[in-house]
Amino acid sequence: MFEHLYGILQQTLTITAFVIGMMMIIEFINVKTDGLWSKKLQASPWVQILIGALMGVIPGCLGTYTIVSLYIHRVVSFPALMAALIATAGDEAFFMFTMFPGKALTITMIMFVAAIVVGGVLQLTMKDKFIGLSEKSFPLHDEPECHHHHHEHTVRNNFKNFTFVRALLIAICVLVFGLILGGVIDEGHEHGHEHGGDEEWIRYSLIAMFSVILVIVVVAKEHFLQEHLWEHVIKVHLPKIFLWSFGVILAITILEHYVDIHELVSSNLYLVLLVAILVGIIPQSGPHLVFVLLFASGTIPFSILLANSIVQDGHGALPLLAESRKAFLLSKGIKIALGIVVGVIGLLTGF
Repeated sequence: MFEHLYGILQQTLTITAFVIGMMMIIEFINVKTDGLWSKKLQASPWVQILIGALMGVIPGCLGTYTIVSLYIHRVVSFPALMAALIATAGDEAFFMFTMFPGKALTITMIMFVAAIVVGGVLQLTMKDKFIGLSEKSFPLHDEPECHHHHHEHTVRNNFKNFTFVRALLIAICVLVFGLILGGVIDEGHEHGHEHGGDEEWIRYSLIAMFSVILVIVVVAKEHFLQEHLWEHVIKVHLPKIFLWSFGVILAITILEHYVDIHELVSSNLYLVLLVAILVGIIPQSGPHLVFVLLFASGTIPFSILLANSIVQDGHGALPLLAESRKAFLLSKGIKIALGIVVGVIGLLTGF
């Protein structure tokens, strides 16, 4: 039991650290550029969709985490978010490219095209392109304090007038470094997700990310640290992301302990398709691996694996679930509909 709880905590800390780190860096860049980069991206919805799809096809969950963070910041809209969620196959992409690289590339290309098409349709038809987000989500402050350049004398002044918030943010960075170096943040190793070094990539990404954040905390003025990082990122979003991630992963772990997914797979292909789509709803990497293995052994056809890959998004959507249940449910609904259409057509045509 302790090992299960420790593993759940590992996954939760990894997800929380990456998403919060991305939010902090995005906030800093947005303030330093007066929101210029985000305004340009916001003005290019088709570029957003393309970037979302490209980030989604990156194996693992890091690309999806990034797009979710940008969506929460209202930098990219729901169509771009949807493109990323359709294009991703989560950690299972590592297994697919290892076991059947040719078919894995085909699946990736199909999901990429589907992501672009669905994203484009949503862009043309949706009125509210920030589902579940309020107008106050990560506002860009216009106070003059935010836009001053951080010269050397500012850094010296920061240390002369060392505040509790600055000390706390530095302590958070040091804590993350300690968790990484101590092996606590080591998502793949404890859960059988040894997928071509993805856990190494996660650790290296977090080390680089929080090194940048540490520099930001050292050079930034107190106003930015207090109003942007502490009040908006840490106090509001960190608890929600951590608690929702922990709760969902805990519930799924308990469910997996009592339900043998293998037994749900039937000789009836349409029933298997339904099970594949239902399992795809689970916002976690792991349960979907059964369909990768079944396809690799020749037990299920390509169309069922494709449907499951479309519906699932690994851990990538967990932060979205924490921030906007409405956006999460809508995205899953769209993916389920797409998965059913693709799966049924594939079975009817023998694909």
